[in-house]
Amino acid sequence: MPTPSDIIASLNARAARVETPCGPGSMIWRRWGAGDPLVLLHGGSGSWMHWIKTIPALAERYEVWAPDLPGLGESAMPPEPLTPTTCSAVVADGIRRVLRHDQRPHLVCFSFGAHVGTMAAAELGGRVRSLTLSGSAALGLPHGRADFAKEHSRMTAAGRAEVHRGNLHILMIADATRIDDLAIHIQAENIARTRFRSRIFAATDDVKRTLPRVTAPLGAVWGANDQIAKAGGPEARFAVLRLSHPDLVARIVPDAGHWAMYEQPDAFNAALGDVLAALETR
Repeated sequence: MPTPSDIIASLNARAARVETPCGPGSMIWRRWGAGDPLVLLHGGSGSWMHWIKTIPALAERYEVWAPDLPGLGESAMPPEPLTPTTCSAVVADGIRRVLRHDQRPHLVCFSFGAHVGTMAAAELGGRVRSLTLSGSAALGLPHGRADFAKEHSRMTAAGRAEVHRGNLHILMIADATRIDDLAIHIQAENIARTRFRSRIFAATDDVKRTLPRVTAPLGAVWGANDQIAKAGGPEARFAVLRLSHPDLVARIVPDAGHWAMYEQPDAFNAALGDVLAALETR
């Protein structure tokens, strides 16, 4: 049976790697497949691996781009000040560089990636074909917060794994039985590489205030049991999105938490496919 490292390495080996400017270094992009371009923006304290169960399905139809956001994964820190705005400027510049001017990508954005992606979509204007959000905070709504356990130097490998398992259940995966070795490995790798701290921006209303400047059609895919959407659930989030985009195309993934694309990948991929198909007609 392949190990988590084997699974990640196999998908990574099939990707083309591209670098664009980011602060003192580079933003790292990976590309799979062929067709119309689709850009996946991952969540806070994450990396391209948040999409590990989504990329193969999407790459059957699209040219899929999955970068590491500034200060996360393998990408360098953004220029100061360290805010979602500076991250979004790096992302928008990267999209202009990796795609031809006549290519209009779909943006599909998870959690903190939705914060950055909304700002990038506003900057890019007509260069974006559609914007789809999943698990976004920064909507001016109450959101679930929790204290996370931390690793320490005296922990065994098993102890560290249990820390990540517990934190995944608190925030990312609703059903603890679905937290497997791959999820724990991805979480550990992502946390070890996290330098940009995004949690402080979740309580803002930045996404809500930016969406009126987004001219692209808007979609949404939310886990029904998203841990940060406990107050009002996904429908309360959809109501905010409809304030600026009344034609929102929205789907809920049953029996899934915040990281719905990992916890229920088949259902998430089907829901996203429905949303993108609808948005492509707009």
